[in-house]
Amino acid sequence: MNMIDIRFAALARSGPLTILCRAILGLILLAGTLPAQNLAQASPAPEGEPLSAQFKLTVGQTNVPVYLARINSTSPEHRHYMGLPVASETSTASFSSFDMGGPVKITVIFTEDVTSAKLLPASSGIKPECIGNTITFTVAKPGQLTLEVNGNWVNSLHLFANPIEAAAPNPNDPNVIYFGPGVHQVQNIQVTTGKTVYIADGAVVYGHPEGANPGAPIFYLKGSNIVLRGRGIIDGSLCPRGNRSVLGVNGTNIQVEGVILRDSSGFTLPVRRSDNVKISNVKVFGWRGNSDGMDICNSRQVDISDCFLRTFDDLIVLKTDKNQGELRDVTIKHCVLWNEFAHALSLGAELREPLTNVLFSDCDIIHDKGREWLLRVYNCDSASVKNVVFDNIRIEEARRLMSVWIGTAVWSKETERGHIDDVTFKNITSVAPELPAPLADLVGFDANHAVNHVRFLNVVIGNHPLSQSDIRQNAFVHDASVTP
Repeated sequence: MNMIDIRFAALARSGPLTILCRAILGLILLAGTLPAQNLAQASPAPEGEPLSAQFKLTVGQTNVPVYLARINSTSPEHRHYMGLPVASETSTASFSSFDMGGPVKITVIFTEDVTSAKLLPASSGIKPECIGNTITFTVAKPGQLTLEVNGNWVNSLHLFANPIEAAAPNPNDPNVIYFGPGVHQVQNIQVTTGKTVYIADGAVVYGHPEGANPGAPIFYLKGSNIVLRGRGIIDGSLCPRGNRSVLGVNGTNIQVEGVILRDSSGFTLPVRRSDNVKISNVKVFGWRGNSDGMDICNSRQVDISDCFLRTFDDLIVLKTDKNQGELRDVTIKHCVLWNEFAHALSLGAELREPLTNVLFSDCDIIHDKGREWLLRVYNCDSASVKNVVFDNIRIEEARRLMSVWIGTAVWSKETERGHIDDVTFKNITSVAPELPAPLADLVGFDANHAVNHVRFLNVVIGNHPLSQSDIRQNAFVHDASVTP
């Protein structure tokens, strides 16, 4: 019999009023033994890590550190004409990460009075309240949110509300590579079969500027049954610009979950020649040229979900290098995307082996500052592309929307051109201001390298359904239809 049982047994020997009072006491004590699922969980920032001077954040009763990420600050128009970005053309955004098990109240203290505050994506339905320099709102479930204050879209506050994290692995386990709270610096770590890498909340792991294996990712997951997870940060800012990824994947049955990837000097998270890969709740910031978010190359059964990306180059892009195997059965869903320069969700440009069965679903594009088409199949080489679906994509800012294209570009390496069959855009909504025509661009290369069977289903742009007149197509496009 535990203490609660003993106290309730004693109630039988008491009067009615005493029984009631003690029963209430017992319920309070019992409630105290249950986990406080509504409370936020977050670790302090490590000593010496730069923090935001603009924002202070409280989630429930928990003070949550507000970190910084370098981002581009030049105007979208200027970016179209400049070369690779340099540090003088950048600024910083703020971000915070916390775990939550139920609805939590969020309080943000800004450095000056707040005249306006907007939470993105709009699909969250959250309306902040502002009094003086204080912003409050309630978050009911995990997700990726962005707060813009006084119309400042550059220096936003990104809020990463995570589900409650599973128990951390044992740091003494020989199959665990463990980074606890604090600042760490590593050269290159190759993570082999059966290993788990854990980056704890409150840990920041920097890649050494001179890795022991130049050009290799800071963390390279190579083998099978590998996990990299946590709530900490992996940072590539010390590495000179080049092709050094923060995190690389090459293997089978690999999971990446929860971490924040910041300032890669090349592709941030490339997945190459891999099978059965799951990437979930990963947050990516990149400002440098070629700092793609996630590049899925020549891989199969890849699932990306609940991620946030704000990068200078492509966000999530699929590619196939020659003689490296096909790409098929790839799903990207429930992601929040901020497009700074290139494509948001795309296939290409380098397509040199077949790509089949690709689904982009239930994603929010909250900003587009770029020069390319947001949703694109961009076939610059010889690949056969079949069955690509863009479904339930909500667009809040755009410059150019949809493109399916076969041709020759600066990226081309082959003389032979490819084919594209069965591309569907459905349940696409854009609330972006008036866009230049065309809203969709369909281009085949010649009679033997055509675009076939493109369907637009329930595509609504600025409250107006897409019409056939909104689509530009050449003579090498067959069976392009709009419904309704």
